[in-house]
Parts: sequence; structure tokens; C-alpha cells
Amino acid sequence: MSRKIMVVAGIVLLIILSGFYFLKNSSGENVKITTAVSRGPFEMYVYSSGQLEAQNSEDIIVPDNLRDREIRIYEIKITDLIEEGTVVDSGQYVATLDQKAVEEALTTAREELEQAFNNYEDAKMDSNLTLSNFRDQIINARDELEEMQIVLDESVYESPAVVRKAEMDVEKAQRKLEQEIKGYDLKKRQAESKVERSKLELRQRENRVNKLDNVYHSLVISAPKAGMVIYGRDRTREKIKVGSTVSPWMPVIATLPDLSSMLSITYVNEIDISKVQTGQKVVLGVDAIPGLELEGEVVSKANIGQPMPKSDAKVFEVKIRVFGDVENLKPAMTTSNRIQTGAFSDTLYIPSEAVFANDTMQYCYLEKNGVVKQVVDLGDQNENHYLVRSGVEEGDVLLLTEPEDPDSLPVEGMDLYLEIKERKIREEEEARKALEEDKKKPFKLQQKSGGNSNNVIIIG
Repeated sequence: MSRKIMVVAGIVLLIILSGFYFLKNSSGENVKITTAVSRGPFEMYVYSSGQLEAQNSEDIIVPDNLRDREIRIYEIKITDLIEEGTVVDSGQYVATLDQKAVEEALTTAREELEQAFNNYEDAKMDSNLTLSNFRDQIINARDELEEMQIVLDESVYESPAVVRKAEMDVEKAQRKLEQEIKGYDLKKRQAESKVERSKLELRQRENRVNKLDNVYHSLVISAPKAGMVIYGRDRTREKIKVGSTVSPWMPVIATLPDLSSMLSITYVNEIDISKVQTGQKVVLGVDAIPGLELEGEVVSKANIGQPMPKSDAKVFEVKIRVFGDVENLKPAMTTSNRIQTGAFSDTLYIPSEAVFANDTMQYCYLEKNGVVKQVVDLGDQNENHYLVRSGVEEGDVLLLTEPEDPDSLPVEGMDLYLEIKERKIREEEEARKALEEDKKKPFKLQQKSGGNSNNVIIIG
């Protein structure tokens, strides 16, 4: 209600200003429109629209076996999906995933299995043939050694030279036999390794075919429990529909929300996000239920922005917990959110129309024994007013329109102008030093205990 009053007041003020801006008196001079510096409560808001979402829900996701790395199906289409908002029982049908994609992968896997089986059989045959040849060579080497030994034995009565030659032939035959035996052992190990690799590949192919077959028979998705089906969202925040793709990395097809606790998911632009903090109070309206106002509270805001569709601007996700009676609220209903980013119980403020500026300062036209340009130090602003730090006092009369020949008017408050300038320089210097200090901080990689070795925390 307070927002409506403020909007109406702003519209009325704009109408009055637009009417009087061109109004002149009989002498041809512009009519002065004035306002007084006010004191009282001052509130600041960030406005945004959002969508309702259950705080807690159970996801309906792609089959677990589709996440297996051996499956190698990285995304799959939804070919059928029940209507959003359908109330289902546990185990009831929800969706069907693309069977053709799995059929193609299964056909390829079976062909690879057949090829792996042939390779395994070939490896065994090659092994038997190779080892058989080496065994024959060993037999021949033994026979040759035996022949050389016989020659040596028969040369006992021959000359020493003949005996020595026979001994050398025996030694040579003995070395050849030992080499053939070593060569056979090496070839045997190589053949066994080749057969084992082929056998391992065959098992892997068999395992993949079995897993793909299980995936093929799990593409009909059922509800894990009773509830109302709400479509999930893809990576672009668009709702899942027939033809959308899901994957092991984006597995949510739909959700079954707990409607007893609701959130409003909204996106705040990068200009205003610094004003939004967790714990701030929010007033929510629901477009589908005119006149309904609910209280809420900011429970989280994203640290990283995301680009708006078809725009270079970035927005940050903000989650708002909804309080009060949420019985009639449904997921995906549009909300209007008024986030209170600041409040002062007693402070000075002036209308935005009373503030003028040039390249170096902000000022007002103050009626003070005539009209002067008064430098002002301003704080935050809301839709219609600026908070005043210094420069004017309560009750001071300010012009809402620029007087004739403004460049000829005297300027007052140059001391305040210099003070503001020095403060800005000081703040910029402090910000620069803080940024440099952040850059100098070393970054450490700290291992999470008791978890996956790939999980690390970056600590400044």
C-alpha cells in the first residue's frame, strides 16, 4: 500500500511540475515552484519482479545409470512430458527420454563387442601359433646340442684341435638352446599379455553393452514420491519442455515441491546488487492475487552475476523467503518484490527535482535574500528524494525549476564543495590501496579432509 501511495504522489508531482514548467505570468517571467527541506523518516528500496519457487523440493532426474562415464551419452532429449501442475502418485509416469539416442549407442557398442571378441580369438590363435614355432625351435636346438655332444664324445681319440673344435660346437649349441628357451619365455609373456589385453577389452565391451541395455530400459521416468509436477529449468533458465535436452550435468527434468515453504527467486541488476544484503525485509505482491501483500526476507544473493538474455547487462540471483499464509501460492507465480535496502527514522531529505548538477558538483537553488546556488552534500536516494548530509537545513526553501540566467547567480558552500572533493579523493585512494592489498595476498590451496582429492578450497 505504501508503495502505491509513493507512486501516486510521484505522478501527481510530475503532473504539477510539467504544468507549471511552461506556465508564465503576465510579465513573461517563469513562475517559481518551490519546496521546503523536510525532516522525517526516509526509506530506500530496490524493486524487482520474480517467480515463486518451493524452498524444499525433490528433483525428478535422469536415470543414475546414464551418469556412468562408460555410457558416453552426454545429453539426451525429452520426447514426452506430462503437463506441468499435474498431481502424481509415487511411481506414476512423468516423462520419456529419447530411446533412439540409446539405440544408436547400443548398436555401436554391440558392433564394438563383436570386434573385441574377434580380436580376442585372433590373439589366442596368434599366441598358440607363435609359441608352437618357438617350441619347435627349442626342440631343434636340443637335438643339435645332442648331436654336438655325440661328436665330442667320439672325438676322444682325435687330435687336440679336433677335440677343441667339437667342444666349441657343443658350447655354441648349448648357448643357442639357452637363447631359444629365453626367447620362448619372453614371447610367452608377450602373448599372454596380448591375450589378457584382448580379454580385458572384451569384458569392457560386454560391460558397456549391458549398461546401455539397462539405460535403454530405464528411459521411462517415474515420480519418486507423490506431489505436483513443476518443470525444471535448463542452463539458460528456460523451462524444460518436450525437445529440451538433459544431461548428467544438468539432470533435473522436473521437481516435486513442498508447498508449505516458498521462496521468491528474483534477479537484481549489477547497479543495485551492492545495496541488497541478507536479512533485509521485503514486501511482496503476487500478480495472480491482486491486493495480497506478504512479508519476506532476503536469505541469499549470488556472488557471481550472469548475463541477461540478449543484453550485455548482468544480473544477480536473489532468494527471498516468503512469510505468512502461503496456502494459495503456487510455484512459477510472478511476484513483485520491494526490498528495503535502508531506513532512517529521522533525517533531512529533498525532492530529486530540487537537485541540479554540473561536471563538478551538485547544488540546489536556495531562496536566501534572493536566489543562490547552494552546494549540497547528498547521500542515498529513493524513487523521489535524496537524503541530505549537509548544505541546507530543515525548512529552507528550494526551487524545483531552474531560474532565468542561472549562470549569473552567486555560489555558496564552496568550503563544502572542497570538503566533498577531498573526501572523494580520500575514498578513491583507500579503495585503490585496498585493491592493491588484495592483489598482494597469497592464495593457498587447502585440501578438504575426508573427501574427494579433487576438492580444494582457495583461501586468501
